[in-house]
Amino acid sequence: GITGTFHYGLQVSIINSPAEYIQSFIRETWLKRYGSPPSAQMITLMWSLIVSIYSIGGLLGSSSAGYLSVRFGRKKAMLLANIPALLGAALMGLSRLCGSFEMIIAGRLFSGVCGGLAQNIHIMYAGECAPRKLRGLIAITASTFTAAGKFVGFALGLRLEALWPILLAANAVPVLVQLLTLPFFPDSPRYLLIDQKDKEGCI
Repeated sequence: GITGTFHYGLQVSIINSPAEYIQSFIRETWLKRYGSPPSAQMITLMWSLIVSIYSIGGLLGSSSAGYLSVRFGRKKAMLLANIPALLGAALMGLSRLCGSFEMIIAGRLFSGVCGGLAQNIHIMYAGECAPRKLRGLIAITASTFTAAGKFVGFALGLRLEALWPILLAANAVPVLVQLLTLPFFPDSPRYLLIDQKDKEGCI
């Protein structure tokens, strides 16, 4: 869950750092495809779509978080949230190689879905698993690691003109950490007792 919220913070901030490089990439790609440079309004439109579509993905992820957390459990729902994150990282990382700025748009949408899921399910899972004395401390890890992700995103984005596709795909790192570690954690006691009627598993 911590890696999920870190991923969210990373994606929120990381797109602002290589802005000029991505806009230049849109201009070059458009010129190669259509033989004429795009208008300033078209570049602004594409850039606005790249930035804002993350929020649309976040809305979709947030809307489905409640259903997925009950249907599959908190832990499995967080593992499922890694699928759109990895897909988004792959699309954004390969966008320059494939000469497609549309892949950045699609990748941001998938990353937004993961961010919406992770932000909601992490708080549920952490709060339900934490001992009573540590519940408040554990609950604020969502905002703490979101802020840490934003800081790392801004720091990594400084002067990385040639590496911006790798920077956009960097959210795959916390996702892989979560995929490797989360299966070893227990499921939420509340989910086991209330949704699965598994009293022994809950205890």
